[in-house]
Amino acid sequence: MGMKISIFDTTLRDGEQAPGCSMDISEKLEVARQLERLRVDCIEAGFAIASPGDLAAVKAVSEQIKGCRVASLCRCVEKDIDAARDALSGAVSPLIHLFLATSPIHMRAKLKMTPEQVLEQAVGAVKYARRFCEGVQFSAEDACRSDPVFLRRIFSAVIEAGATVINIPDTVGYITPNEYYRIVRDVLSSCPGADKVVISAHCHNDLGMATANSISGVAAGASQVECTLNGIGERAGNTPLEEVVMAIVTRGSTLDVSCDVDTTQIYRASRLIQTITGLPIPPNKAVIGANAFAHEAGIHQHGVMANPETYEIMRPEALGIPQNRMVLGKHSGRHAFEERLEALGFSVSKEELDEAFASFKVLADKKKTVSDLDIIALMKNEADEDFGLYRLESFVINSGNTIDSTAIIKLTCGDSVVQRVEMGDGPVDAAFKAINAIAGGRYKLENYSLHSITEGGDALGEALVRVSSMGRIYTGRGLSTDVIEASIKAYVNAVNKCLMGGAE
Repeated sequence: MGMKISIFDTTLRDGEQAPGCSMDISEKLEVARQLERLRVDCIEAGFAIASPGDLAAVKAVSEQIKGCRVASLCRCVEKDIDAARDALSGAVSPLIHLFLATSPIHMRAKLKMTPEQVLEQAVGAVKYARRFCEGVQFSAEDACRSDPVFLRRIFSAVIEAGATVINIPDTVGYITPNEYYRIVRDVLSSCPGADKVVISAHCHNDLGMATANSISGVAAGASQVECTLNGIGERAGNTPLEEVVMAIVTRGSTLDVSCDVDTTQIYRASRLIQTITGLPIPPNKAVIGANAFAHEAGIHQHGVMANPETYEIMRPEALGIPQNRMVLGKHSGRHAFEERLEALGFSVSKEELDEAFASFKVLADKKKTVSDLDIIALMKNEADEDFGLYRLESFVINSGNTIDSTAIIKLTCGDSVVQRVEMGDGPVDAAFKAINAIAGGRYKLENYSLHSITEGGDALGEALVRVSSMGRIYTGRGLSTDVIEASIKAYVNAVNKCLMGGAE
């Protein structure tokens, strides 16, 4: 296969900038470890100067992730570069990622700088960053609406100053695939030294063309693609990692490219981001949507049964989508459960295995069979329930269509147990009001959703809530065969995050 494409994942930086997608350090580390298992080439862990929480997260990721490069975003100013240098000190292969706007509208309206001033600041920042780090990436913000002559000038200058990666962002998702191809080709053919550095594609999805533009960039010679899991990000989001990777894997011979991503980890990574952020994946989402491998039309079903390749250009197994080959139940032993965890990619300590197996047995008593999807959800739920100040002890709900709903909620906090009784407009509303009374805060429910993990009347229900407090939004998740219990657990999880300060 021809050129290897590097996958630069910016879920923890650009993806986290989407409203309601902020993550605390433990969540960022969990995502980073999954990205390492996915074998991405670079993880952009955050914007170190943005906040103490961001700096701590970049530092934690750089210290714990050793299987790939770790990057931090910076403006072209020395204090940003100093913060990134400190945060990345533990990284095996650190990358300082500089950005500066180059389009006329950004330079005039936002920066209030002339093109010459922008050029001088960019060159100075690259030279300063190279004093601390061999890997320096320069991004021309809003490159695709920049004057091509100026874009060539600034890229040539920063390459000469020591930049090792040149990023061409379609910051506002404005460009079309043919135009993006021409921009990348122009940079490669017109900028001295461009053939000696990595050319990176970073596209947004405002017009629904992020993946197409990124693949056009690859066809034009870009050797790195910047993307996020599930395409999360500001406005309409970023280029989805799963789409780009599977386009490369599926059409690699046509594009004459390859990548090192372990595609069997895509499903787990996608599911992890969904549960952490609370952002649902549309059923018709390419590659990882619930309908991506569903066939309802009779002629399609017949074709797939005869030969899956008639209608499936990818196999679900290639993405790590569980096929439920082994179904566990209440009579399954610890050894079988441990083997299934290993097959699903979980690596746990003896203590973690003890807790997980105990939870599995509780679930198996409630369900006839426990599927791979149940186990994946259960493992994530274990981590959620161990987080924070409050844990659900018990609940009693009294509800009906002729009475006001009443909830009696009992939560543990350390060694103490607190109970409150509240009435509400339905059982969930009453329960949430009781939790608010116990936690003593002002929490506003912004969004609430329920869905089943698997099919059947005994399916696990997963509740996702988004709660706002002090101007920030926090996501909570709960899991149970009882949807009311799942809802209560999700709200407690969200309140715990509010009290712990979320990403800060």
